[in-house]
Amino acid sequence: MGENLAVMAMLPMQTSPEVGGGDLGSLTAGKRSKKEDRIPQWSYHETKEFIAVRAELEKDFTQTKRNKTLWELIAAKMKEKGFRRSADQCKCKWKNLVNRYKGKETNEPDNGKQCPFFEELDAIFKERAKSMDRMLLEAEAGSRPRKKGKRGKRSSDDDSDDDDDDDDSEDERIVGRKSRKSEKGQRVTAEKFRANSMQEVLEDFFQQQQRAEENWHDALERREQERRMREQEWRDAMEKLEQERITREQGWREREEQRRAREEARAQKRDELFAALLSKLAQEDGY
Repeated sequence: MGENLAVMAMLPMQTSPEVGGGDLGSLTAGKRSKKEDRIPQWSYHETKEFIAVRAELEKDFTQTKRNKTLWELIAAKMKEKGFRRSADQCKCKWKNLVNRYKGKETNEPDNGKQCPFFEELDAIFKERAKSMDRMLLEAEAGSRPRKKGKRGKRSSDDDSDDDDDDDDSEDERIVGRKSRKSEKGQRVTAEKFRANSMQEVLEDFFQQQQRAEENWHDALERREQERRMREQEWRDAMEKLEQERITREQGWREREEQRRAREEARAQKRDELFAALLSKLAQEDGY
């Protein structure tokens, strides 16, 4: 455990991002493509090595509640073995293995037997149960007050024999109470473990649902924004075409007015010429 703590101390501490409206902004600004979001599948050998590394740190996981540094340590050890996995990927893989071991994914009673790593996981959980029982017994032994004998001194040998018999019976009663408390403690520990596991599964499910809903809202908002942009571009194009049509129509009207003015001027000149010719002919006939 000392070596693990030393490695953990050497790892860089990472501050967790703020939760709230900033998450949506960061998700919107930092979206990656689907190819980048794909995570390579775990091979059989890689999963086996991961379970072995996780088993080495089982005692550390039971002694601390903040296990983020432990997952980073597991990711570092996996990297030393030639596997590049992040702390979140290792944590998610462990949850999937635990769910499959307990038959949570298919709700089949014999799902644990079908798990290819059932024996390794079963050994880890059995060792965890044993360590929890030992811790419970040690806590009970440390909290139990010592009983002092109140028997008086007796001079006869018969009285000393009676004291020995009383001590033996008292020891038997203490052993019986210990065994009953141990069985009760094991049942309580198993029930607490199942309750905690179910609570972790439910919390993980609700978090996944919340992330899926946030992603859906984000995608919907992005599509709505794209639709508005396309609609604005279409309106701008229509306004531009309408403006060009009005400009061409004004030019055509101006050219038509100029053509009519020229025709009227030519017609007027032609009429003047005809009038002058007629007056000249009339003058010639009069002479």
